[in-house]
Amino acid sequence: MIAVQHLVKKFGLRTAVNDISFEVAKGEVLGFLGPNGAGKSTTMRMITCFIPPTAGTATVCGHDILRDSVAVRRAIGYLPENAPVYTDMTVAGYLHFIAEMRGLRGTAARTRVGQIMESCNLAGVGAQSVGTLSKGYKQRVCFAQAILHDPPVLVLDEPTDGLDPNQKHEVRQLIKRMGKDKCIVLSTHILEEVDAVCTRAIIIAKGTIVANGTPAELRAQSELHDAVTLTLRGVAEDTAVPFLSALANVYHAKVLERINGSLLIRVFPKEGKQIAHTISSAVRDKRWDVEEFRVEQGRLDEVFRKVTLG
Repeated sequence: MIAVQHLVKKFGLRTAVNDISFEVAKGEVLGFLGPNGAGKSTTMRMITCFIPPTAGTATVCGHDILRDSVAVRRAIGYLPENAPVYTDMTVAGYLHFIAEMRGLRGTAARTRVGQIMESCNLAGVGAQSVGTLSKGYKQRVCFAQAILHDPPVLVLDEPTDGLDPNQKHEVRQLIKRMGKDKCIVLSTHILEEVDAVCTRAIIIAKGTIVANGTPAELRAQSELHDAVTLTLRGVAEDTAVPFLSALANVYHAKVLERINGSLLIRVFPKEGKQIAHTISSAVRDKRWDVEEFRVEQGRLDEVFRKVTLG
């Protein structure tokens, strides 16, 4: 539903987006990650026809952003950063205005606005002017306008910015529900959000895509992926570490912490190897007292730092 083809955006001598290409299908929620200034918002602004590309193009639902921008805008619900809204309008009045801008009239507009206010938990502030709302509520109002016309494609720039933990949970659940039959692209700085709602993630740095995969595939790039962390009681460090390090397919083992006679040890596998069964069998044969045993899945924050700083 979205096909980005060799997009480039330059601002004077600075290249903000440097020849990126990717696709997003119906039913996908794509997380767009990157440090500040990486080119995330600029890419989203080009896809939504807010700014033109310097080179390359993109299509949304088959419509080219350069040749058919009006059709692209009809197909997209867009939540830009900083939640721009008309602060002197009431919440209900603003959403009715957006409904009319999107071609809804009369009963259809009133019904749809009511549904959206309910799903975004805005019913209690419908008569309140937008300017008097908290940052979190303003963000919800802007999110409501993005989904008001039930678009097939959603482009959301930091959709949970400014929301408290309960509000973040509500918005994430709403995104997950909508993601089943829409195409959604969302930028975020919150890595837990990738696990919470995204089916796939792209990491961008200095205007270039540096990683692309499911959350599980990205975690597999972590040094911690398939490492084993265990806590042993009553075993000497100079006994445990050499023994575990010498096991088959083990790269190395190290003590993370010493707690009241117990050792917290992490054992790292050689690349592409799984060592959990080997370690489990070995410590059982030794009859060591194991207080904790877990297999690490890998950490997105580690992968993020590795690909954006490397």
